[in-house]
Amino acid sequence: MGILLRWLGAFALLAATFNPTPWNYVTWVRDNWDAQMPLAIFLGLLLAVGFMIYVVATLRSIGPFGVLLIAAIFGAGLWVLIDWGVLSLGNRDLNTWLGLLALSVILGVGLSWSILRQRLSGQSSVDEIEG
Repeated sequence: MGILLRWLGAFALLAATFNPTPWNYVTWVRDNWDAQMPLAIFLGLLLAVGFMIYVVATLRSIGPFGVLLIAAIFGAGLWVLIDWGVLSLGNRDLNTWLGLLALSVILGVGLSWSILRQRLSGQSSVDEIEG
């Protein structure tokens, strides 16, 4: 259940930042910058902290190669669905949602990797302590 919640958190963070609907941070800031600048900066900093947590944890746990590997697997899956005629690249909004889904899977796996590895291998992970 925790892995699902981490992925949902990543998806919510990405979708709150930008999505094809008018209900996202980027569109709101573009429309309200002059009237709501302090609030826009405050909310932007909160989103930045959320991204920092997810991105740092992802890069520490799976690294850049892991990010590329998960993106390649997701891309290959989309390629299969497009080849079978299930998906089309003509719908811009759907493509945006698929991009958000791919990024949220990468961030969710990155944040959950030590839990996944422990469940798959039965071995516990120990954090590095610098001294």
